[in-house]
Amino acid sequence: MAKNIVIIGGGIVGLSAAYFLQKEGHQITVIDKSDITAGASFVNAGYITPSHIIPMASPGKISQGIKWMFNSSSPFYMKPRWDMDFFKWSWYFHKSSTDAKVEKAIPVIKEINLLSFDLFRQMKASGDLGDFQLEKKGLLMLYQTQKSYDHEMQVAKRADFLGLEVKELNKEDIAKLEPNIKINAEGAIHYECDGHTTPTEVMPKLMQYLTSVGVVIKKNEEVTDITSSNQKITTIKTSKASYNADEVVLAAGSWSGKLSKKLKLNLSLQAGKGYRINVERPTGITIPAILMESSMAVTPMQGFTRFAGTMEFSGINNIVRKERVNAIANGAKRFYSEFEITQEEREAAKTGLRPVSPDGLPYIGKSGSFDNLTFATGHAMMGWSLGPATGKLVAEIIDGKKTSMDISAFHPDRKFR
Repeated sequence: MAKNIVIIGGGIVGLSAAYFLQKEGHQITVIDKSDITAGASFVNAGYITPSHIIPMASPGKISQGIKWMFNSSSPFYMKPRWDMDFFKWSWYFHKSSTDAKVEKAIPVIKEINLLSFDLFRQMKASGDLGDFQLEKKGLLMLYQTQKSYDHEMQVAKRADFLGLEVKELNKEDIAKLEPNIKINAEGAIHYECDGHTTPTEVMPKLMQYLTSVGVVIKKNEEVTDITSSNQKITTIKTSKASYNADEVVLAAGSWSGKLSKKLKLNLSLQAGKGYRINVERPTGITIPAILMESSMAVTPMQGFTRFAGTMEFSGINNIVRKERVNAIANGAKRFYSEFEITQEEREAAKTGLRPVSPDGLPYIGKSGSFDNLTFATGHAMMGWSLGPATGKLVAEIIDGKKTSMDISAFHPDRKFR
């Protein structure tokens, strides 16, 4: 039976949920506080990453963050501040960062990434969005030191064991793959299983398609209150109107935690700010890469090359820190010595906020407190990669169908012990 569904959040996750729900005949309204032209769904590296099998919450990450806490240009920056939610999240993150929990998360992360890659392909094959960049050139993990090589080889061996396509490359192999730019690297692990897109191309096309099939997209409307009765959400109030819904999907990214509090729910979530610099001139780069010692990503997109990186925990804000932008530019120079990111390109840098759960896994599933509330948030650095899979799973959850994969690890009410 067709339902009236309100999706809070118009990023890749919210729009993907709208895409699959409207396919099932539901009436969808998407509400977003912005004009949906910026943020994490536009600023990301565009990766579809089955190779990213290790969650952010892994052994040594918190101690690394504390070590870098007073260096605002570090790749993993945690701004010192008095914030009880942040303290609790940090403690949960610490408790989640064990070998046993990482081991348990690996196959689940792999499965949802592969599901999402397949759905990206289906979306392109359908012609719904017209043509858009979707390439499978893999991902080069470029390294300069033995330490980085040893670390990545552990991941590569596990990925290979799980059936993912992985190859080890030397300097000569890299030069053959990327003949048009000099790369200062000792070697690379090539995850041939990975793909990439151009987010700034996909997002407008997805919105245009949704609008054409009757999905209502409300931009520049901030949710101000959510009321409930008898374990059901009854009304969603915004800065402009009020909405009633049979089902509600909370896909508001880094704002999901704040909105959850309106329902007296404590969804542990922190905003992890990322940065990007676009270079709209030929670079010679044709294959996506992660520069390991620089802790940053490089992606050849439609019409430009994107340099992206950093994870900054400083609360919800869109402040562009010049030192972090410069760290990305300098990190690129370290690997591409003959290439320079200009001052003008640096000044045009943008940021986006990624919603990070304490264990690095997304929140996908029905709330135990409200019968008509489904969570779809907390994807950390994999939001773009996991958008379509999350949308598909949300549609299956709301329709009461068997989900495409076991989603128990993503339960929004899970405890962090």
